[in-house]
Amino acid sequence: MARLVQMAPPSASPYLELLRIDRPIGTYLLFWPCSWSLALASPLGSLPDPYLLFLFAAGSFLMRGAGCIINDLWDRDLDKMVDRTKERPLASGKLSIKQALYLLLSQLSLSLLVLTQFSNWFSVFLAFGVVPIVFSYPAVKRFSHWPQLVLGLAFNWGALLGYAAVHGALDLPVVLPLYLAGICWTLVYDTIYAHQDLKYDLQVGIKSTAIRFLGQTKAILSGFSGLTVGSLVVSGYFAGLGWPFWVGLAAAAAHLTWQVAGLNIDDERDCGRRFRSNKWFGAIIFISIVLSK
Repeated sequence: MARLVQMAPPSASPYLELLRIDRPIGTYLLFWPCSWSLALASPLGSLPDPYLLFLFAAGSFLMRGAGCIINDLWDRDLDKMVDRTKERPLASGKLSIKQALYLLLSQLSLSLLVLTQFSNWFSVFLAFGVVPIVFSYPAVKRFSHWPQLVLGLAFNWGALLGYAAVHGALDLPVVLPLYLAGICWTLVYDTIYAHQDLKYDLQVGIKSTAIRFLGQTKAILSGFSGLTVGSLVVSGYFAGLGWPFWVGLAAAAAHLTWQVAGLNIDDERDCGRRFRSNKWFGAIIFISIVLSK
């Protein structure tokens, strides 16, 4: 993906950078909870609907890009002060606010087109529930140490939406624990991510759970990891999943343990590596659910 940005014409590369085309991890993290929910909603002995998987993959790509634009519009002045973000298209002046807004409109329009392909109105209306959460996230980190919680609410909305897209309703004992698991998972991986910019956030006044948890980061992240696994246990129990899920969940729990136990919060590269590894956590859970059906 990084090569795609490098090979793009100079006029196009800033747009691709703004959408984080070269960093697909955000799309993975948005897609996996959707796929978990779709797999749980599939009839016994059936694979998740390939067309719905495609729609959610496309929607994850588009909405992740839209979220990046919204975030960068809010943070363009702050990004100039941070080494890791000062070359972002809006912070560096490669793109204007007007150009970013046009791109945002195109992303949201395409997302709406994807949404209209769902077969029931319940899922369509449910999808709109996440919009205010998405737009509020950049503002929250200016007055609360819990923007990662808001991100979790947004990034895991697909845990509800996937099931709704299949059945036109929600099986609350299954999907609510799944949603909670995703939120706790996000608190783990995005706190790790936030440690990359900790010194800059402290300087400019941006708040995060990385700052809130200072001095007890590993203990708290271990707690949220436990809540992630525990919530998946509840969801899997009420969904009646078979033994492959429990084996996979044990592997996923081991992965979370590896992330937190070996984490060096003072090493930006280590934080980045462990953050990106969460694409495998999501994949393990998805495959485990599919094999259990």
